[in-house]
Amino acid sequence: MNGCGTGFTGTSMDGLGCSNVEDPKSKEWEEAAETSEFERVDRKLVDFGGLQQIGLFKVDGDYFAISAYCTHQQVPMVHGYLDGHELMCPLHGARYDIRSGEALALPAMGPIRTFNVKVEDRKILIEV
Repeated sequence: MNGCGTGFTGTSMDGLGCSNVEDPKSKEWEEAAETSEFERVDRKLVDFGGLQQIGLFKVDGDYFAISAYCTHQQVPMVHGYLDGHELMCPLHGARYDIRSGEALALPAMGPIRTFNVKVEDRKILIEV
């Protein structure tokens, strides 16, 4: 077991987060932000183009990345209330654990997709 729960790839150690994306083929690390962008904020919407929009969050010095939209009605999660590692959708209150993507409360329709994150030379990279 890797600390993320059954069926997940990635690791929860070192702030790398977890990923519930099971197929590691054709993945790349893309630069999403610089650590200086998080000196006064705890989140950022990252747009890699097309349908690849990701919410990037900083909690207790670690970075976590999730799909930008709630599984219930595709509401942007970067506007949600963050309490520790628990993120609540601003529209209907669905809640998710940003470390694992686990749905914690209805009306979530299932887990939210997570992405591996790493920091190199003050650059925050997301595996997409």
